[in-house]
Amino acid sequence: MASNNDILKKLRIALQLEEDDLLEIFGLAEFPITKPQITALFRKKGHPHYKECQDQLMKKFLAGLALKYRPK
Repeated sequence: MASNNDILKKLRIALQLEEDDLLEIFGLAEFPITKPQITALFRKKGHPHYKECQDQLMKKFLAGLALKYRPK
């Protein structure tokens, strides 16, 4: 079973998203996040600065993604 980090990585690659795009998406979902927090999500699991992508974070990302690609 894929983790939220794996899903986030695959979406980032498929949609060709850069860090600024991710910041914009989280901003649309009203979820403030910093660049270091974003890079921690994409590190390898054993890395000291690795951060697991929790369900709430994934939910906010998907909400922001919907707002970006399906505006009201």
